[in-house]
Amino acid sequence: MSSKMYNQMWHQTQEALNSLLDKESQKIIEPQRNPVFIFQTLATFYIKYVQIFRNLENVYDQIVHPQKRILIRKILDGVMGRILELKNEMVELELTEFHYFDDILQDLKLAPQQLDIPIPKYFLKEKLEIIKAREKMLSQILAETELKLSGQTRPVKGIPLEEAVKLIQIAERARQGRLRAMFMKQIFLQEYRARHAKALGNRIADVGAAALRIQKVWRGFHQCRKTERQREEEMIFLGMNPPPMFNEVSATITQAEKVTGLRNEVQIKHEEDYREALVTIKDDLKLIEGPDIKENLQDQIRHWFIECRNLTGTFPNYPDVEEGGSAIVFSNKTPQQVIDDIIAKQEDEEKNKKKKKEKKAKIEKKKKKQTKEKNKEEDEGWKMSPSVFLHTMEEGNNVYKDTWKNKDESGNFPQDYDQEMIKEEKRKELESEIRVQVDELMRQELKNLKLAVNREKELPAKTRKKKGGKNEQKGKKGKKEKRGKDKDLTADRSIESLYKELVEEGLLVQSLKVNLSDYIGEYSYLGTTLRQVAIEPMPSLLDVRQLIALYGILPLGSATVHEKAPLVRSLLLAGPSGVGKKMLVHAICTETGANLFNLSAANIAGKYPGKSGLQMMLHVVLKVARQLQPSVVWIGDTEKTFYRKIPSAERMMEPKRLKKQLPKILKLLKPNDRILIVGTTHRPFDAELRSFCRVYQKIILVPRPDYASRYVLWKHIIQRSGGVITNTLNVSCLAKVTDGFTQGHIVDVVKRVLTDRRIRQQTQRPLVALEFVTALSSMNPVYQEEEESFKNWYAKTPMGKKRNLALTEGYAEKERDKGKKKEKKGKKEKKKK
Repeated sequence: MSSKMYNQMWHQTQEALNSLLDKESQKIIEPQRNPVFIFQTLATFYIKYVQIFRNLENVYDQIVHPQKRILIRKILDGVMGRILELKNEMVELELTEFHYFDDILQDLKLAPQQLDIPIPKYFLKEKLEIIKAREKMLSQILAETELKLSGQTRPVKGIPLEEAVKLIQIAERARQGRLRAMFMKQIFLQEYRARHAKALGNRIADVGAAALRIQKVWRGFHQCRKTERQREEEMIFLGMNPPPMFNEVSATITQAEKVTGLRNEVQIKHEEDYREALVTIKDDLKLIEGPDIKENLQDQIRHWFIECRNLTGTFPNYPDVEEGGSAIVFSNKTPQQVIDDIIAKQEDEEKNKKKKKEKKAKIEKKKKKQTKEKNKEEDEGWKMSPSVFLHTMEEGNNVYKDTWKNKDESGNFPQDYDQEMIKEEKRKELESEIRVQVDELMRQELKNLKLAVNREKELPAKTRKKKGGKNEQKGKKGKKEKRGKDKDLTADRSIESLYKELVEEGLLVQSLKVNLSDYIGEYSYLGTTLRQVAIEPMPSLLDVRQLIALYGILPLGSATVHEKAPLVRSLLLAGPSGVGKKMLVHAICTETGANLFNLSAANIAGKYPGKSGLQMMLHVVLKVARQLQPSVVWIGDTEKTFYRKIPSAERMMEPKRLKKQLPKILKLLKPNDRILIVGTTHRPFDAELRSFCRVYQKIILVPRPDYASRYVLWKHIIQRSGGVITNTLNVSCLAKVTDGFTQGHIVDVVKRVLTDRRIRQQTQRPLVALEFVTALSSMNPVYQEEEESFKNWYAKTPMGKKRNLALTEGYAEKERDKGKKKEKKGKKEKKKK
């Protein structure tokens, strides 16, 4: 697509955002009581913001104008943050992490695929060189450690002579047996052919019957092929089967990919030109306009001196550097406005003396009013909580309206930077720099004026009394003591050496290259209808994928979003083994370019022994994680860290080493620290629930795949492994048979069946469902009882308890309403009688 097309897309998206901001400003004011209506308003806002986010992400990735990209990035971060805020609002309202928008999507005429949270490409693009350098460093360290390990000679076990002779005899006898079997098979086939030839030779050949038989076979074969072709065409026409060249990449897609690559190159070039222009234009302005700006500022300040002396009889006190200097006095004001401000200040000072007495009486009245207002707010109902990101979005929208909406860009075909805009920005910067120099000169001039005109000796500036006195000093001492406790234990060491140490110890691991889009599944299309009938549906795999994107990837990828959005420090993925929990952890690292620290109980066993060693280990991990953020701290089999009772086989491993330290680590993490603690568990019932839930802020239940997800998984994994899906392979049958089996089971089965030899045989012998079913027979599925145990465990968590309580209260209210309606009907019937 061209630059014109992307500009048009941006204008359309900005219009949609503008209308959405207007609607949201209206809804914030209106209080509501109906929870269904509240959820629908939040859900519609959420869905519309997701659509805007998708468009903006695409525009930001492809637009080449550097100044436009700065504005789009600001709005994009604001939209991301607002989506997270709305998600948090919905969680607090419905008391569940999973939400279903089937009815709203129908009203808005949107497909469920349009709800997918896109991962911005700039997460990796902007720090591609840093990530590459880090990966190179990591691979070098790993290679060195492997060489050290390979250098160590390992003892080789010897075999006795008798056993060695036996093994050689077995192999030789097997080889001779195979050769003899092949020889016997060839003899049998020769004899069979000879017998068959003798039998045919005895028969009398009938030419007419032979021709008739050939015709019959040919016509049958021809008609079968024709009907098959017609059936295939009909299925393609109905949309039941894909068209013939569906899986092959078309020429237009390859061309589009080339164009995107070229646009990225142009983007980089324009960015470099823009950075150079910022420096050169500023230098030019300094030479040409700098002296004029200096003179104007001096004249303005001198005029202020004279006017102040004429009005008040004395020269004004010059503002300090800390206060902002003369910029406070002349912030977008003319000299006349400054004079009016001085007169107004004098009047205000007189009024303030009178008002001090009235303040005490008003304070008591305010307290009474506040109590009344609180009661009113409780009666009024639910109101949308104030947003941090609305202001940034509105600012960006206003800049777009003022600068870009009606801007004529017919002369800027290559979409290069705008010089006039840079000049406007740099003039302000230059003025602030020159103002600092002018302030120093004018302070001295003011001193000379005071001495010359008024003959006033400057009194020494009064030292301001420190508020708090001794208490404040004590507080400061306390802070110093606390800082002393949190000493840097590795102040004398570089980050590179610490990084190398963690890699060698196996605590910093290389993450697998897995994208979040590789976590395949289908949407839950009956979520809303099931909830209306008071049945809590199991979340689908794509619902889990969305939560990982919202809680893990978006905050870690963007620093501004992480600082201002609702903070998620820790995340727990609980589910049966094989559902892809580790894959999701690696996907978070891949999509954000994060470091992966493995603090699993099995991995830290025997490393950094003792309390001091543990303290050192956590200090080093946190220090490196902060310096090279974003970072993910993964605790695999995290139930072991919170065991109720340690099994006797694992006591030597000390699995509960981190139990007391993890809450302390979470407290140390600030909004600036893009560090996420992710725990994975397949047996959460073995852990202490209270301490478990205290550490993990968000608990996501990862289910086994449903029928729709299994159908998609079978098709995708078979095709990815080199298999060809034909009419002989019934994928629907496979999806039904594999109820209870996880993604891990399906992957293992496909690897077993689709060997190199079997892939080569597909043209003669197409794949059949029975081949996969026989491989499945040796595996144990996840039974319904195990899934129910996960559900019951989740119901005991704080979020699960709140959800159950809300559902029971809602059901009781419905029953009361039904009872009231029946009573009213009964009264009406009595009146009629």
